[in-house]
Amino acid sequence: MGISRRGFLSAGAGCGALGALGGNLAAAQSTGEDYSKTVYKVYPVGRVHNKKGKPVQLEIFDKYAPALDRLQYCSHVIVLWWFHKNDTPEKRGILHVHPRGNKNNPLTGVFATHSPVRPNLIAITTCKVLSVEGGIVTIDKIDAFDDTPILDLKSAGPRRQPGEKSK
Repeated sequence: MGISRRGFLSAGAGCGALGALGGNLAAAQSTGEDYSKTVYKVYPVGRVHNKKGKPVQLEIFDKYAPALDRLQYCSHVIVLWWFHKNDTPEKRGILHVHPRGNKNNPLTGVFATHSPVRPNLIAITTCKVLSVEGGIVTIDKIDAFDDTPILDLKSAGPRRQPGEKSK
């Protein structure tokens, strides 16, 4: 049975779904607790298939495939993915880079860039949805390597009605 976000939150399930995070977050805000050492678990929901000469596909694991329902009516999808090839303590410690790797550009904080080195290796790309079939979302392009872990998908852009042709 589906439930709207409003219904979910108004029923009080939002706090339950957040579990300790929701409770700890509220408590931390009131006590000024330091979250600099807090660890969060993030689980991939799928992986990118990005091979030269083939359509780019987002494979969503069977467990999460039902979450794709009605995504085919969205023009675009925001893909949150993990820079898994940069996941080393050294690269996570880099806080300043020359944008685009160009030494002529001034050193800039990674939060002001699109650098793949950063404290948390979360990347985001907005992609045009070409089709959704089963657990596969075919998109126009993405700047992620083949087999990159997908953390989440979020709908973006205009929605069309069932039966309406995509533009």
